[in-house]
Parts: sequence; structure tokens; C-alpha cells
Amino acid sequence: MPETKKNERKIWYKLDLSAIVYPTLQRKDFSSVYRLSVLLKETIHPDILQQAVDIALQRFPTYKVAIRKGLFWRYLETNNRPGPFVQPDIKNPCMPMPFKANNRYLIRIYYHECRIALEAHHSLGDGTGGMCVLQTITAVYLRLLGHTISNGGFVLDVDGEPDPEELEDAYMRYANAQVRPPRPGEKTYRVKGTKEPFYTLNIIDGIMSVKEVQTVAAKYSATLTEYLNAVLLYALLQKQQEEWHLKLYPVRIAMPVNLRRFFPSRTLRNFITMVYPSIDPRLGDYTFEEIVIHVRNYMRYYINDKFLRGDITTNAATQRNLLIRIVPLFIKDFTVRQFYTRVQDRNSSAGLTNMGALKVPDDMKPHIKRFDIYMGQPFSSRTNCAVVSFEDTLTINFASSIIEADVERYFFRKLVQDGIHVQIESNR
Repeated sequence: MPETKKNERKIWYKLDLSAIVYPTLQRKDFSSVYRLSVLLKETIHPDILQQAVDIALQRFPTYKVAIRKGLFWRYLETNNRPGPFVQPDIKNPCMPMPFKANNRYLIRIYYHECRIALEAHHSLGDGTGGMCVLQTITAVYLRLLGHTISNGGFVLDVDGEPDPEELEDAYMRYANAQVRPPRPGEKTYRVKGTKEPFYTLNIIDGIMSVKEVQTVAAKYSATLTEYLNAVLLYALLQKQQEEWHLKLYPVRIAMPVNLRRFFPSRTLRNFITMVYPSIDPRLGDYTFEEIVIHVRNYMRYYINDKFLRGDITTNAATQRNLLIRIVPLFIKDFTVRQFYTRVQDRNSSAGLTNMGALKVPDDMKPHIKRFDIYMGQPFSSRTNCAVVSFEDTLTINFASSIIEADVERYFFRKLVQDGIHVQIESNR
């Protein structure tokens, strides 16, 4: 057994194309951490949950890792230290995740009453990979309680071996377009707000009926995602108009797209890219109906395999450049951090991600009330919005590090005006 552990320590994984950026942005007061949670119908037993984590995590070798630093790049290395250990939940989630803390694990498992929450550093993977980990842990937990839970979908077989495709950097497989589209570079509107004290994350959740939102979206000839993007743009435009300003700026949303929808891959690592629906108020006043039409046309023009393949190719260009690859890591870190702070982070006014309708095995459904997802602490003063649904329950989770909640208020007010019944929860 000691010999096996010794060999396991030598297993390492290159960071995927997206993951390269996240450790670079690491600060004492910021980590790229997202949070997924499931609300069950019975109170959590911490000791049973710990057993489930210990069993399930063996199935996810790219999550049972520590991050290491080399001369030219960072990499993930198998972590055989004890843990991660389940712990009572905290008021302010998505705390910074120092790489040497928590026995070097880059995930945290929390529980509170009926809730199990998983927090993961984005260098491990995106929300799809994280949801596989969370649902598999939950399935094992329910089995340990005596319930029969099938495998399928996000619930993986803990007795099976990982598919090699689950571990791949899928970006590099599909980065083969013959053109590299440019990035949006114009400065956008940024929300002005009073920064909260260190380690404070303000959460506002809206819980509603999927059918109600779909019915309203259909009246605007839009999908649910198009409608919610339009509502957020509408809220941001209202916020900019009410503030004192010398001139107006475009309002733009950073929206992750799950590339697995367009390019076959079973990877549990990052496989997303960003699109940026926007409205430019300098062109004139927009009615909400006009915003919906604009968003709908944007989504249907840009979200397809042709444009997305070009975007992947643009992202992969620097990774394939031999000169850049041999530049020492500290120079890469400085360059990437400057680019992100001065250009990339200024490209959007807010973030919105929609994980869509989550499926679980049929015999697992009776045990679950709902899911929640949080994009985590924003890099700068703005709000992030995450959407997920289960059965007929849609949850919209806002997370921000500023005191003012004007954008969230305008957002939910518009939903109510459109006839949607919204239940609000908050950690404030």
C-alpha cells in the first residue's frame, strides 16, 4: 500500500486552457471559487456525509489534487493527504481558498440543516464537473442511509474507472478554426457601490416557478435564458441612468456557454467560453421589448459551433505559441494579471450563468427540493447572477461584494411586474 501511494503522488495533470488564468488572479482577498448546493428533504448527518465524500472523491482524480508551481507553468498533482473534511456551513460562502490551506485541497464541503454545499476552485473545472462531484457525493450519501439510488447523468459510478475523456483538456481538441475572432475591447459600464468589508459576500436568492418564467419569456418570443439576460441588462441600464454620470457606457453581460452542448466531450474540467450580450444606451433609449429582441438576435447569431470554435481557437493561440510557453511563470503571471485587470475585467458589467434544467436519476428525485449555484465573489465591484432549475423550481442566485443591491432590486421588480411570483431569501 505505501508503494501505491508513492506512485499516486507522481500523477499530475496540466491545467486546462481556462484553468491557467484562475491561479494567476489569486489574491489574499480573492480566489476564483464557485459554489453548488443541493437542498434535501431530511437533515444532514455529518458523519455519513464524510463517509460519502471519502468514497465518492476517489472517482474524481482531477478533484483530489493540490496545485503546484513549476518554472514555466502550474500543474495539478494527486493529493493523498487526509480530507477534505466536511464542516458546518458559514454565512459568507466562497471565501478565498489559499493553495496551502485545507491540506492543499481545492474543494470544500459544507452542510447546514438539509443542505450539502460544494465549493471548488475554478482551476479544477467548471460547474458541470462540479455538479458531477456534488451529485455523486449526494447519491453515495443517500445510499449510505439505506436508499436505492441509480447511476446516470451527473451521478457517476464510484466503482468504475474514470473515462480518459473526463480528464482531458477538451479545448485543445477543438481549437482548429482557420480564423481567430477578436475580443470585445471597449470599456463598459461598471456599477458604483460601497465595497463590503473583507470576506463579506452578499447573497440574494429568488425562487420561482420554471413554468411561470417560461410562459412570460414565450410572450416575448424568447427562451428563458434570453429573457433573463434581457432583464439583467434592463436592470443595469436603470442603475446607470440613476447614477450621476458625464456620459453613458455600453452595458454588457459576461455569460459562460457550456461548450459540451456543441462539441462532444465528457470532460469534467473547464470547457466553457464567454459570450457578451450587450446594449449601448448611447444609441438611444431601449424599451424592454427592444432589449429582448436584441438579446435574442445576438444569442442566435453567436451561440453556434462555428463562432464558438473560432473563440476557442483565439484562446488557444497563446498556449500554442512556443515563445510564450518558455517564458518564466512569474512573467506570465504579471502579464496575464495586467491584461485581466485592465482589459478583460472591464469588458462586462455583470456576469450571468445558466446551468439549465438539472436531471437526476428517477429514484433520487423524491429526496431533493432544489439546487443552488453561485458564481462566487466578483473580481471587482459588480454582481454575479447564476440560474439553475430542478423540476418546476427555478432559483436565481445573486452574489456581490458591495452593500448596494439596486441591480438585484430592479431585476426582481421586473420579474414581478411581468407576473412572476418570486420568493426572496438572503444572507443579509
